[in-house]
Amino acid sequence: MVVKGFVRKGEYHDSVTLMRVAKFLSEQAGVSDSAIVMATEENKHVLSAAGLAFPEIRNAVETDLIMVVKVESADKAEDLLAEASRELKARNKNSEISYQPKSLDSALKILPTANFALISVAGRYAGDEAMKALQRGLHVMLFSDNVSIEKEIELKTYAASKDLLVMGPDAGTAIINGVPLAFANNVRRGNVGIVAASGTGLQEASTLISNYGAGISQAIGTGGRDVKEKVGGLMFLQAVKLLLDDPDTKVILLISKPPHESVLKKIIAAVKNTGKPVITTFLGSDPTPILKAGLIPTITLDEGAWKAARMVMGRSAAESVLEVNQDISRTRAQLDTTAAQLTSTLAKTQQYLRALYTGGTYVGETQVLLNGKIKNIFSNAPWGESKIALDSMKSQFNTIIDFGEDEFTVGRPHPMIDFSLRNRRILEEARDPETAVLLLDLVLGWGAHKDPLAELIPVLREAQTIAKTAGRQLPIVMCITGTDTDPQCRSRVVTAIKECGVIVVESNAGAAYLVGKIVQSVRQS
Repeated sequence: MVVKGFVRKGEYHDSVTLMRVAKFLSEQAGVSDSAIVMATEENKHVLSAAGLAFPEIRNAVETDLIMVVKVESADKAEDLLAEASRELKARNKNSEISYQPKSLDSALKILPTANFALISVAGRYAGDEAMKALQRGLHVMLFSDNVSIEKEIELKTYAASKDLLVMGPDAGTAIINGVPLAFANNVRRGNVGIVAASGTGLQEASTLISNYGAGISQAIGTGGRDVKEKVGGLMFLQAVKLLLDDPDTKVILLISKPPHESVLKKIIAAVKNTGKPVITTFLGSDPTPILKAGLIPTITLDEGAWKAARMVMGRSAAESVLEVNQDISRTRAQLDTTAAQLTSTLAKTQQYLRALYTGGTYVGETQVLLNGKIKNIFSNAPWGESKIALDSMKSQFNTIIDFGEDEFTVGRPHPMIDFSLRNRRILEEARDPETAVLLLDLVLGWGAHKDPLAELIPVLREAQTIAKTAGRQLPIVMCITGTDTDPQCRSRVVTAIKECGVIVVESNAGAAYLVGKIVQSVRQS
């Protein structure tokens, strides 16, 4: 194989454009690996680790563009790089916007009533651009990553003093006044307000609430670092304040990994005795202080979502807790039956779970639910008792992989857009005689793959064929996040996936429970 690439000085492109052209390049015949990235130090390091480095990148700086491909010949590489360059030029030329302002000031001249800015530029400049927007009275969604925590604190401290929001950095999900931003879904308008330091968690909760028949007033993502000690929950608290003052928000749902103890105390103080019911899904956290404060703690995203939906639909807090807990118990009894049926079809070699996720929050939630129930869990994003995966590219024992981690995404579209790497891994796991069950997610909505069935169905069918040819059955379990009003239409996708023999479970927590039961049963037999 030949690795060939080029560096273009001072050629900056936004991350969305790069993701789409990177997907185009990766799909071309003969491409073993490829990347199109800005030349940040982090990106250069990851390219080197992936075997995609070439001499010219050493002196490249973050405002330079790197395009690289690994194929069988130098001539093929030249042709592919030229084709990808034409595609990049065409995408910029064919933008749907006839005039693109070159600065925030010129944009505000065109749209002087704007009160919101979405920022996606190189991390080195993103913080300064965000501050310019804040100083002009705009709320900010900061999609960019690689923003220092010091800059994040500066931005959020200023924003809080002006009653403004800074969602991010590295924030990918929000629904503001009914408008989905970045990776988000079409959901019903309603009276549940969500604050989440978790993108996929926000998507899971908002879609479950909508599918249940309730709706969302506002869904505010803060970025994952917000609830850490250094940042101090600055935007989490600001978002809570806005929802407490919002007459359309009747119930508040809070979602994150366990906040730092000092941040949790601030959150509890902010929502205690305010008159609005507050439900928390702080994955893996101790519920004791939350219960003592009179709030409603939940263990899983579906539990939090369904309790919020019940409450805005007229149930009391006590009724909501009781009814949802009963529903979950009934569902798990049904999943126990399914697990027993599937386990009976497995060969003796099939012992382990292989969970391949595109949504990072699901990786954490699944580990929260399975830690202590099955042993030897390895992950590239370990949680609790799980161990760090020695090689994210190859499974060992029970493996739970987040394909949204940097090791998989540098120079590539997010796995919610580009299925190629995970598709390859699905087939690898199907060939492994030790794979007892595959667990997958599929996230629909704006920003996600427009036609997931076209890419996923052939792979699912091939995986089943590989296992059958080897004399095995391969249970595949999937959770599908979305609504019927999303561009992909959830019910249509679910029907097609089920026709492949895949078991679709309504929530990730349910799917994790099912695969956990299968692995437990296999180990006991």
